[in-house]
Amino acid sequence: MRAPYLIGVDLGTTGTKAAVFDVSGNLIASAYEESTLYYPRPGWVEQDPNDFYAASMRTICECLEKSHVHPRDVAAIAFDGQMAGVGTIDADWNTPTPYDSWLDTRCKPYIEMMQPYTDLIIERTGGPPSYCHGPKILWWKHEQPEVFTRVHKFVVPVCYTAGRMAGLKGNDAYIDYTHLNFASFCDTVKCTWDAELLSLFEVPLEKLPRIVPPWEIIGRVTEDAARDCGLLAGTPIAAGCGDQAAGLLGAAMVEPGIALDVAGTASVLSICTDRYVPDVRHRTLFTAHLVPPDLWYALGYINGGGLNLRWFRDTLAQEEKRQAIQQGKSVYALLDEMASHVPAGCDSLIFLPHLGGSVCPSRPDLRGLWLGFTWGHTKAHLYRAMLEAVAFEYATYMGIEKSLLPDLHFKEVRVIGGGAVSPLWNQIKANVLGVPYVRLNRQEYAVQGAAILAGFAVGVFDDLKATARRFVQETARIEPRAEYHVFYQPFVVLYASLMKDWDQVFHRLAELPTPPAAL
Repeated sequence: MRAPYLIGVDLGTTGTKAAVFDVSGNLIASAYEESTLYYPRPGWVEQDPNDFYAASMRTICECLEKSHVHPRDVAAIAFDGQMAGVGTIDADWNTPTPYDSWLDTRCKPYIEMMQPYTDLIIERTGGPPSYCHGPKILWWKHEQPEVFTRVHKFVVPVCYTAGRMAGLKGNDAYIDYTHLNFASFCDTVKCTWDAELLSLFEVPLEKLPRIVPPWEIIGRVTEDAARDCGLLAGTPIAAGCGDQAAGLLGAAMVEPGIALDVAGTASVLSICTDRYVPDVRHRTLFTAHLVPPDLWYALGYINGGGLNLRWFRDTLAQEEKRQAIQQGKSVYALLDEMASHVPAGCDSLIFLPHLGGSVCPSRPDLRGLWLGFTWGHTKAHLYRAMLEAVAFEYATYMGIEKSLLPDLHFKEVRVIGGGAVSPLWNQIKANVLGVPYVRLNRQEYAVQGAAILAGFAVGVFDDLKATARRFVQETARIEPRAEYHVFYQPFVVLYASLMKDWDQVFHRLAELPTPPAAL
């Protein structure tokens, strides 16, 4: 075999991306395919697990064709994927149920069921009950008991797809330790399932997968999968990791005090630390493993924070979409240009970005809101307020982490994802947080992190941190403007209080009756 190549595949919410890298971190080729989300009932969001596999096979095949890399030169492959949702397999790796997305809110009653044990759950797992594995598993157990009996193991998309590619059976199912902060019934420090939590909620241990390190070789490409994707049968498959962990590794967030903003479907801020200090008091931040076993990260996110902008584009910006097509530019660039003429603070207009409820802390009834709306506000004000709201939320995350680790110094925030291309948004965030924002040479780092992991799994790389640092290139640094940082602080304080002050209003809103059926 000549100099080896590595493949990373990202199983995202809105799409699947595969990429081929060489051992110097050069991107040789990539391919992307949009995903289909299904909304069978209000609050339900599902995906077909078979789509994860099929899209992976097609994008891998496209990468090989584009790159002209011979399959024999691919040393290994690893997947990363969305973390908080959960799927199912039977003993033969068939799927008894659709994939229950992290955007799906049907498990709300079971979040409430777990609430009395929130402190214990946070201490053990690193995260509070939310729209994640525990409440979702309990929903299947109590609402669909006949289906629950057919479930052999609950699995995440990475496991399902890699396992199908390797021809695994139900007892081979696994979850890697970077997913454990969403797993609800584990001891994330010990990397074991927690007997006390399983007993409290009467969840059978045998329905949960084994816990493995992300670099474990879980199998090799089968003959069937080789025909589907173009790789050679026998190509090693690493266990893989969560998409956040992959993105953090790919962006070289491997030093305490460096943060990463993933400006994607969700708006996610992660902060690297070297200690496990769960957020029991505020119940806002998840604390999770990074891929390097001696590092942790604190994570807070807005469920669908980036999806809000797409909603705005599709429902309120039809004219701007037409203009963008005529001008040959992105509609988001046009909206940014409009918003750049709105003063900081949006003339006292504040937006709450939780259109699908707040995950951390768990406030399922919370919804979106523009507060302070007057006749003087325009569409551009509405849009800029949405950008500022994400920055205000991030400021609350950083404040909480500072209270947990007072000696932690925030050095910089690296930004990746589709929103990273917005100079306006990056400057707003830098100003609000008072920390430099750093753009990297790519938007998507999850596939790069997965490729690094694949290389480490087969011995191509011997140091995860050093390899990640070597692969990353800074392309722009946005310094915060001190006068705006000072200006924004009262907005941050007001924003933080709004979610508490409006809790009961949104709860009452959720209890309003639905209209009678149409005649």
